[in-house]
Amino acid sequence: MSEITSMGERRFGRVNWLGLQTLAGREIRRFLTVWMQTVMAPLVTAGLFLAIFAIAIGPSRGDVMGFAYVHFIAPGILTMTVVQNAFANTSSSILVSKVQGNIVDTLMPPLSPGELVAGYIAGGIARGLFVALPIGLVMMPVIGITLASPLLALLYIALGASVMAGLGLMAGIYAQKFDQMAAITNFIITPLAFLSGTFYSVDAVPGPMQALLHLNPMFYLIDGVRYSILGVSDSSPLLGLAILTTASAAILLLCWRMMRSGTRLKP
Repeated sequence: MSEITSMGERRFGRVNWLGLQTLAGREIRRFLTVWMQTVMAPLVTAGLFLAIFAIAIGPSRGDVMGFAYVHFIAPGILTMTVVQNAFANTSSSILVSKVQGNIVDTLMPPLSPGELVAGYIAGGIARGLFVALPIGLVMMPVIGITLASPLLALLYIALGASVMAGLGLMAGIYAQKFDQMAAITNFIITPLAFLSGTFYSVDAVPGPMQALLHLNPMFYLIDGVRYSILGVSDSSPLLGLAILTTASAAILLLCWRMMRSGTRLKP
């Protein structure tokens, strides 16, 4: 009886740390098991982006904000790869479980909606950091750049991964089929990633488009990572941190509400 009471208190009165750790560990093992796809493939893709832009545009583009073009786009390519993988980790985990019919195995254990969200988001953030580390370690010495502020870069990347992992969780809960997930990725996530200042400075965008660019939270993420690596940015780094923190909190709250209601999730 005392053991049951202890479990009940731990479950309902406080955080179920064992369950949360188990769920987060499962999500991390998911992508580490196929590391060639989840870690090495993004590294190769980022390298190809850099090589193509350096060969095709770099020599004729000139300096951007005082840096060679390949140096300017490197932080954006790194960040774009990170957010795409963070989104893919949570969205694929939820959707595959729903399609295979084993989502009930995750919903039945004594985990609250907040603990479920935290476990999935932890996996998405971990994948983002695992992707960022090898890309940064290979990219920076190859093209000859260094980190202006390593801790700030880590903070921005973790916040960006949190935002995109949350969006991936929402997309995974909403989508019922793989083609619905493909539509979300192609028409929402990809435009957010590409139309965010990855390959250009905000000064190169026509006036009316600059206002739209500043409405994209991914702009502040890429701009912040660029500042933490190169020391230059189009907007205030503090403003970027505030916007990303607010966006992350709002998205995680929506994830919690969706997980709590169980709509499009429970069989």
